Amino acid sequence: MTIEDFNTIIAHNRLTLVEFFATWCGPCRAMHLILDRLEERNPSAVTLFRFDVDNAENVDLTERYNIVSVPTMMLFRGGKRLWRESGVLTVETLERVIERFKVK
Repeated sequence: MTIEDFNTIIAHNRLTLVEFFATWCGPCRAMHLILDRLEERNPSAVTLFRFDVDNAENVDLTERYNIVSVPTMMLFRGGKRLWRESGVLTVETLERVIERFKVK
């Protein structure tokens, strides 16, 4: 994915949750299940995108956002990063973060 493509994805006024992960990463696999549950519980809360840091197409993104630990989650709206956290998070934690940045 190019930086321009990524900028288009995060430019929307809708909350966009981005996960940077690696296929070999155990915590990332756990986070996939948590994100699947988040989408099931809150299908319209955020748009979710996942990027494999080991995919050569994503090197520019991982460098741009200084991804040194996976999983790393970021929340965007209107092209601006609102929040960032690394490690395994609970569904409840993600729901609180989304609620905090939701347009009311």
